Amino acid sequence: MKHLKLFTLALALLLASSFRPILTTISDAERKAALDYMTETKDKLVKDLTGLSEEQLNFKPTPESWSVAECLEHIAFSEGTLFGAMQGTLKDPADPSRRGEIKMTDDQVKGMISSRERKVKTQEAFVPKKQYGSAEGSLKVFLSQREKNMAYVKSTQDDLRNHYMVMPFATFDGYQMLLFIAGHSARHTAQLEEVMANANFPKKK
Repeated sequence: MKHLKLFTLALALLLASSFRPILTTISDAERKAALDYMTETKDKLVKDLTGLSEEQLNFKPTPESWSVAECLEHIAFSEGTLFGAMQGTLKDPADPSRRGEIKMTDDQVKGMISSRERKVKTQEAFVPKKQYGSAEGSLKVFLSQREKNMAYVKSTQDDLRNHYMVMPFATFDGYQMLLFIAGHSARHTAQLEEVMANANFPKKK
């Protein structure tokens, strides 16, 4: 009888533990991959901007086009806004049952957002409005926010794979959103490079 009671207790504990949420953090490899990508995309942007004059920063190939300075402002604003939205998803409980909603691999997320093949009109809130005063101001905001984002990645123990952000075109987990944010800056770095490649882009004096 005593053995039966012990067996019943052990079974009850086993069943109870099976209903606990599975909490996991990102792996060391995932952490490094995100940090490497964030560093790579940050350095590429800074390199492109180095030495540009005010005339070059504000040149627009067409009246409808964004200038280099406007692309930079968009990058800076999006960096903080998207990261804040990702952090907001962490207020909900981790939910491994939703993993089936994730349809893209990490590499596909990076490729999708950074590609300039498909161009979309941005939402009004993300349209450049000279809110940081200058290109220098925009770059300062971007670098500060990217530093905060990277500090988060270095230390977080959040269960990013089991939190989700639903976008108009796909659902991403929290880790993929970090890649998305870095890829977004790469996308618009490519956009400002297109402006700089225009035949009428002002020459350095």
